[in-house]
Amino acid sequence: MTTEYSPRLFAGDHDIRALGEGLLACSLPRAAWTHEAHLAACLWLLTERPDIDVDARIASLICAFNESVGGVNDDTQGYHDSITRAYVAGVRLFLSETRETGLTARVNALLRSEMGRRDWPLRFYSRELLFSVPARRGFVEPDLMPLPRT
Repeated sequence: MTTEYSPRLFAGDHDIRALGEGLLACSLPRAAWTHEAHLAACLWLLTERPDIDVDARIASLICAFNESVGGVNDDTQGYHDSITRAYVAGVRLFLSETRETGLTARVNALLRSEMGRRDWPLRFYSRELLFSVPARRGFVEPDLMPLPRT
């Protein structure tokens, strides 16, 4: 967790909202669905779409998007439940701690934070468990330490 990480930041609220709406509508180009986009969409859903139960719907939203761009959700590719749920916990933790206001400021601060790093779930999971088929196909409790609860 010492590797250099330089996230691609967002220019404005419109970009983040368009990304979130594109996820919901399955209208994003596949190339737009980056690590940063995943986190931005999660923060947007949690803060601006209280009508969507993220815990209940995140898997179906991402799976539907993946399939809409020709992706497959199986044992080796596509949606990964444990990673996604780890990041949802991380975004909630970030939101409980940040002093940032405004959508773009929050998303960009998240991307620069520990919770925004690509390797953040490996604080909680061994690599072997996290990248296992059971962890991809359903949520598996971490084996190193519990995920943060807010």
